[in-house]
Amino acid sequence: MITRNSRHLGLGLAAGACLIGAPVWAGTDTGPDRDAKAEDIGIVTGLAVGAAAAGPIGAVIGAAAGGLMGDHYTRQKQTAQALSSDLGKSEAERARLAANVTELNGSLAQSRSYGAQLEHTLAAVDAVGMDVSFRTDDASIKVEDMGPLLKLGALAATVPDAKLRIAGFADPRGDAAYNETLSQRRAEAVAAALVCGGMTRERLIVEAHGASESTSAAGDLDAYALDRRVTVRLERAATAAPAVTAAASSGAQAPGGGQ
Repeated sequence: MITRNSRHLGLGLAAGACLIGAPVWAGTDTGPDRDAKAEDIGIVTGLAVGAAAAGPIGAVIGAAAGGLMGDHYTRQKQTAQALSSDLGKSEAERARLAANVTELNGSLAQSRSYGAQLEHTLAAVDAVGMDVSFRTDDASIKVEDMGPLLKLGALAATVPDAKLRIAGFADPRGDAAYNETLSQRRAEAVAAALVCGGMTRERLIVEAHGASESTSAAGDLDAYALDRRVTVRLERAATAAPAVTAAASSGAQAPGGGQ
């Protein structure tokens, strides 16, 4: 025979089991306080239901079941909040990476466009000449000639397969050995200016010709001025032909000897 206490105990266990499987809402509160209230409400509710169904014993069992239910609900809510926070961080990181990729693609496209423009410019130019004068028996570059040389060095530095051939010359006056040394000093001075512009020394070819290529008539001072020069030619491996020429020639004729 099933006693009354047994029936009450069974009702209490059933009520507690039902409470474990059902959610308990604690109003509109949020955060840790709401979680604590959920557990407290579960205990109180379980206590009341258990007491009504099975007396004192049912109250104890119902309270335990209600507390378990509240704790279970709190853990589920915390897990959901953690997953939501991780998802938000992942979305923000994905957006940041996408923005970085877009920026890199833009920089790459801009660099390619600049390279194509430079190639087109070099292909369209057969020769760019400039005059840089040297005084008699002098290897110094005048101030007004430094700017064009610096720009030429910067331009050549942007072309990976380019080299600069630098050749120094002198007029026929004086000793041949001295003229060759003087033409070497002039070529080295121009090379130094090109390096300052950005060109590497390893990509420079420096030559000294002295007065060996002069065709000036004896005593023709104007022609001598044209002999006192340094020529610069930009040579590319792809074309094997000079693309840019810079000539230094002209200048005031100083009195006395020297070349």
